[in-house]
Amino acid sequence: MATKPKAAPQAKNAAIPPPPPIIRWTGIFPAVTSKFTEDGNLDDKEMVRCWKLQVDAGVHGLIVAGSLGEASTLDAEEKITSLTLAKSVACKLPVLLTISEGSTRNACRLAEAGAKAGANGFMVLPGLPYKSDRRETIRHMTDVARAGGLPVMIYNNPPAYGVDITPDMLADMASEPLFAAVKESSDNVRRVTDIINKTGPRYQIFTGVDNLALESIAMGAVGWVAGLVTAFPAETVAIWALVQQGKWNEARAIYRWFRPLLDVDVSTKLVQNIKLVEALVIKSNDRCRAPRLPLIGKERAAIAKIVEDALRTRPKLAAK
Repeated sequence: MATKPKAAPQAKNAAIPPPPPIIRWTGIFPAVTSKFTEDGNLDDKEMVRCWKLQVDAGVHGLIVAGSLGEASTLDAEEKITSLTLAKSVACKLPVLLTISEGSTRNACRLAEAGAKAGANGFMVLPGLPYKSDRRETIRHMTDVARAGGLPVMIYNNPPAYGVDITPDMLADMASEPLFAAVKESSDNVRRVTDIINKTGPRYQIFTGVDNLALESIAMGAVGWVAGLVTAFPAETVAIWALVQQGKWNEARAIYRWFRPLLDVDVSTKLVQNIKLVEALVIKSNDRCRAPRLPLIGKERAAIAKIVEDALRTRPKLAAK
């Protein structure tokens, strides 16, 4: 488990500091879905079953209660329950609790509770739905990080949330040693290079857009916060493993097959889309918490057709 590092004093206009001495997060980190019973409560048993499929396939960490996990519909107790369940199946893998709250006060309280419940770190969003400015965003992120006292993955997703944590802002935030990583979801693969050019090796950059994942890894991302991995963990892990071995042609072949599925992650209905894929592939269910409802009609048929085509042409993976 990571321990809170001591902050080193920074001289004015000092160069970007090196990465802090904390655990190094890399690889495939599924943003797991939350599962619900027919009466709308958390389905603990089904979550454990589905999340264990990820661990058994060789992922490198788990992230609970994120956007794909329907965080906006979960109460604080349910988020801690999700964290505890994930810890029970993760073995020695890091488990990150997503902090997505409307107020900094509530976000800090959740971070404190998450730390007590055994989180290895946090993925932190700006306070939503308010669109904070630069000063407010940095203050929110810093206060939450210090309240939890654990490493933080900064989640940047301006297309979805309207707040852009720019490379310049990341440079200003670099003196806080608890900021360990960035989930970059600006839908602009050039951002990976921009962040590295601005901050060097300071942050562990994760791609957060499924259908830009391999492109982002090619440009220097060290990890992938993945969505469709929840239904296709073996293929997602295989892409990562092949890249680490320098087998780019093999990785590209799987990624190209995967691409129509990865596209369903980039949608306002990504939760419904991916839950339907899970239902069809790993025999889970596509129950959501209202106001979300499972897909019907043409929307459902379109996703089902993508899954049918993918299963028909599913690549044969090399034995481990």
